[in-house]
Amino acid sequence: MFAADKASRALGMELLEHGEGTAALRMTVTPEMVNGHGIAHGGYVFLLADTAFACACNSHGPVTVAAGADIEFVAPAHEGDVLVATARVRTRFGRSGIYDVSVRRGDEVVAEFRGRSRSVRSTRTQDTGTADIGTADTSTEESP
Repeated sequence: MFAADKASRALGMELLEHGEGTAALRMTVTPEMVNGHGIAHGGYVFLLADTAFACACNSHGPVTVAAGADIEFVAPAHEGDVLVATARVRTRFGRSGIYDVSVRRGDEVVAEFRGRSRSVRSTRTQDTGTADIGTADTSTEESP
């Protein structure tokens, strides 16, 4: 999925590791990511966390999308900072899940993100990695 994510890759994000319900990504704050206050725009920090969340929640198999997410900005990031977002599953139930993502600069927490996921009925295109999501599967059958 990450290989087909043009938005995240265009920002220089690198997938460091991934596993069942986990993922870690790295991004360096560029001059284009800094807002009028001289700090990293929160949207870029959110995008990094959201991409780690997407990689973690799609590691289970079915195509999974965000149902919602919240972020708490803890400390500002600056141009040149290397940020690492580490995502992990907290719980999965039926076709839904909750994931936590910490965004850090070294040992310092920059942001904490919580994402809520939902698996959807879809077909993946093998050659491009894109998904045709269509309508959500409303069955009550639980995913493994």
